[in-house]
Amino acid sequence: MEQLKLLFTKDGIQIQISRNKTVSAEKSFFREEDSPLHFLTEKLEEVLAQQNFKEISVISALNHFTLMPEGFSNHDLGFDLIALNAPVDREKEELMLSVNKKFGVQFYYTLPKSFYDQIKSRAIPTKFNFLCEQFLNTISVKNKKEIHINLYHHQCEFFAFDQKKVILYNNLDVTSEVDFLYFIMFTLSKIGFGIEETQFFVYGETTENETFISELKKFVKHLKIVYDNIPTKNFVLNAG
Repeated sequence: MEQLKLLFTKDGIQIQISRNKTVSAEKSFFREEDSPLHFLTEKLEEVLAQQNFKEISVISALNHFTLMPEGFSNHDLGFDLIALNAPVDREKEELMLSVNKKFGVQFYYTLPKSFYDQIKSRAIPTKFNFLCEQFLNTISVKNKKEIHINLYHHQCEFFAFDQKKVILYNNLDVTSEVDFLYFIMFTLSKIGFGIEETQFFVYGETTENETFISELKKFVKHLKIVYDNIPTKNFVLNAG
């Protein structure tokens, strides 16, 4: 039997089907301005109805989240903490918790309740995770100031590290080089990282976002492309 992996982004779903860790199919569905109201719900239903999967892995890349130290246990505050960063609709969102022991942090995040219920109704063993927690598991850091950037469909997420500790995580919609550069440079100034001393590492859809990276190279001294997604080789999906 096969495993289904679902990556939910701001305006779409990326799907990967695999058997024994070999990818057999990949698809992406993105909502356009003229898409029907329930376009993504219908596409998800088509995928779920294809076959009886052995297990489902769900990753949310939606930017409704908050970062906390591992061990924070007042889970009733999850929605309130997320609401400090983004609007929350408690009736339409499912509150989730993702813990990363490697770096001692945890994330409260939400997934649209309609998608959550749709997946759970299949009664198939399902794992839920937040994209950045999965991203953290792929990162190797040294005792330096580092920025690790993941580029994907019209979005950018990154972690700032100092002395192997997570200093900051953020996630932003980016549609232009100006947005991207402002996002990075503003954050550097906010956390006190200097251009000369900071190491940059880039992952994800780096070929598709080559102009973003080229612009960043004009300003930073140390930049390395760690992973470029290609068909069946999405570093986040394949890490799960």
